[in-house]
Amino acid sequence: MACQFFYECTACHTLLRPKEGDCCVFCSYGTVPCPPIQQHSPCCGSTS
Repeated sequence: MACQFFYECTACHTLLRPKEGDCCVFCSYGTVPCPPIQQHSPCCGSTS
């Protein structure tokens, strides 16, 4: 599994985008970081 940059809410159809400084919607809105971050890997091609 990888980062997800956009997510459309199934209830209200709002298109969610990552908050500034986050790599993806998992990191902005999820209860856990995205899978690459959980695996201690660079997220979305990031080298930081």
